[in-house]
Amino acid sequence: MAKYRKLSRTSSQRKALLRNQTTQLLQHGKIVTTEAKAKEVAKIAEGLIALAIKEKDNFEEVTVQAKVARKDKDGKRVKEVVDGKKVTVYDTVDKKIKKDAPSRLHARRQINKVVYTVTEKGDKKRDTKTVDIANKLFDEIAPKYADRQGGYTRIIKIGQRKGDGALEVVLELV
Repeated sequence: MAKYRKLSRTSSQRKALLRNQTTQLLQHGKIVTTEAKAKEVAKIAEGLIALAIKEKDNFEEVTVQAKVARKDKDGKRVKEVVDGKKVTVYDTVDKKIKKDAPSRLHARRQINKVVYTVTEKGDKKRDTKTVDIANKLFDEIAPKYADRQGGYTRIIKIGQRKGDGALEVVLELV
């Protein structure tokens, strides 16, 4: 008995397909795919969610000092002349950051090995931002499922695809 489905693809294609679908499931909470792919993606996603639940509270809050550019009312950097050159003015501010414990850092790296980096596009080019799926797992998804003992995904059959008759399903986070 095989440990996984080959999905009629080479190993690199299969790995890319499963990574992409897992990333989309974690980002959007729901995907539509075939039954065989959904079962494989569910296995991967369940493991990632379980890892995030285990490490969700394993960090400490640390206060650090950061230099931040002073800005005027229009949001532009304030500059002053020093020795004939225009230099940006910086202020020192205290920021609270989450410092991961070593096991949480390892879990974050394990998650980043599986999921892709996601960029969300806005209306303009400067509105584009990257979404950290690992952060989303730790901060949003893991607290939601903290009291569950597995079973984080659900497969709902929706019928056959018109083109090739493959059974389509909705894979969603419970």
